[in-house]
Amino acid sequence: MASKAAAVAVDFSRIYSSLGLGKETIAAVQAFRKRHADAQRVHNHYASQPTTVDFAHYRSVLKNKAIVDEAERLLKDFKPTTYDVSATLKAIETFETKAVAKAKETEEKIDIELQELQATLANIEDARPFDQLTTEDVAKAHPRIAEAVETMVKKGKWTVPGYKEKFGDLNLM
Repeated sequence: MASKAAAVAVDFSRIYSSLGLGKETIAAVQAFRKRHADAQRVHNHYASQPTTVDFAHYRSVLKNKAIVDEAERLLKDFKPTTYDVSATLKAIETFETKAVAKAKETEEKIDIELQELQATLANIEDARPFDQLTTEDVAKAHPRIAEAVETMVKKGKWTVPGYKEKFGDLNLM
């Protein structure tokens, strides 16, 4: 009974948002919860029905009493088959352990990525505005640009390849 009260008290929407689950994961969890609720409803329906058979009623209704006797004998002799589910439970526990380990690994990767993104964001926020940059600043940040410009000047090329195609020619002559 305590588990039912706990299940009602759980705020799944808050859990989904706090864990940052993806849409597919949330949909899978909700589908699982729906199947579980359906299974509980069916179980409760059949659990409320009587489980005993009134053989006296069937003897009074049916003419062939041997069938009723045979059914009663079969019911008394019936023993449900038991299954050893320990192997299945062990496989589930192994899968759960691997899933938890994978989730922790993913969490660590996400934490590292978040730290990198926060460092990048701080770097962007601390950067000088574009209109205050000098060519020396750009060359210091990306030395390949300075090398490319030097090479172009040495070869006497004063236009950037592809510039006219992309931006057009602004010459009036």
